[in-house]
Amino acid sequence: MTAQTPSGMASGAEVQGVTALVPEGRARLAGARRWVVKIGSSLLTSSGRGLDRGAIERWAAELAALRGLGHEVVLVSSGAVAEGVLRLGLAQRPERIHQLQAAAAVGQMGLIQAWETAFSRHGLHTALVLLTHDDLSDRRRYLNARSTLRTLLDHGVIPVINENDTVATDEIRFGDNDSLGALVANLLEVDVLVLLTDQAGLRERDPRLDAAAPRISVALASDPALDVMAGDGGAAGALGRGGMYTKLRAARLAARSGACTLIANGQEAGIIGRLKAGSDEGTLLLPETGRLAARKRWIAGHLQTRGTVIVDAGAVAALREHGRSLLAVGVIDVVGDFERGEVVSCCDESGLEVARGLVNYGADETGRIRGRASREIMSLLGYAGEPELMHRDNLVLV
Repeated sequence: MTAQTPSGMASGAEVQGVTALVPEGRARLAGARRWVVKIGSSLLTSSGRGLDRGAIERWAAELAALRGLGHEVVLVSSGAVAEGVLRLGLAQRPERIHQLQAAAAVGQMGLIQAWETAFSRHGLHTALVLLTHDDLSDRRRYLNARSTLRTLLDHGVIPVINENDTVATDEIRFGDNDSLGALVANLLEVDVLVLLTDQAGLRERDPRLDAAAPRISVALASDPALDVMAGDGGAAGALGRGGMYTKLRAARLAARSGACTLIANGQEAGIIGRLKAGSDEGTLLLPETGRLAARKRWIAGHLQTRGTVIVDAGAVAALREHGRSLLAVGVIDVVGDFERGEVVSCCDESGLEVARGLVNYGADETGRIRGRASREIMSLLGYAGEPELMHRDNLVLV
């Protein structure tokens, strides 16, 4: 079967064409440092009757091999509700929210136990992280989640992330683990989001109606031609809430922070290793801009500043001429009442805005550490936060 690109995209002869991006897009996977891999219920359960331990063992081996090559790996795992349905002796997946929450609570115990056992065979530890949409919409909790996950990765731990169904309500549910994977990709500024399913990738036409429909090898996630191909998401399975529609939506969400997304067939043994090596499998959906450029564009254009820090001439030079982070030692004064994680302006002594970015300390803390070296932050605040007031990756010149 010949892989295709959407007919509405540019031809391979054009520099901006999607076909021209195939080698570049696939090659970037080899150098991707941080991966988020989402595995759906259909790949982790025994036809809906609890977890498939053998499948989990195989996935753990593939992800451990990726980790062994020096890549950071975050796992978004479905399967808790399916396991809970089995343990509770239910005939089918429940529909009422409290019944789903109960099944998830019971099944989550088996799910994390299975992953911990499987990864321990490869000398790796896991950490269970349950999130709700509310956790990632609240800036303070967002930053706390990011810091914790980064710390886990620094220790070589494999975070196993799932939606916190036990406390989520209809209003704050992610609705599917594809979207959760994308939000985690944004949270951790990852290079690659892998959405593993029981399909070979996105097809030009519904494969249930046309088994010979060509696979889309590569496309821009933003391409509107993909909407018709993905359908309306109404074909979710009895034990899952996914579908190609949710995967396309997740890819577009991940693209906002510059991550590329791979939709691939998880039923193919060794798929992770082959994708990492650049094999033309699945569908690769690319962002229009790189990770850092996308993030800085978001900071510059979509957030209002909540305060101001006045910086000295040395700090201005460090920002403008050397592209460095802003340190507390270069801050002269603090204006406004802002919290950690909010967007703050950096102005020179004449009041001219030089840059803006996400601040690592609130206004009160910034006032206490201004003009002081980073090594003094622990003694001044009583805890060791970030060494930078604003990291250069979270800062844009204006």
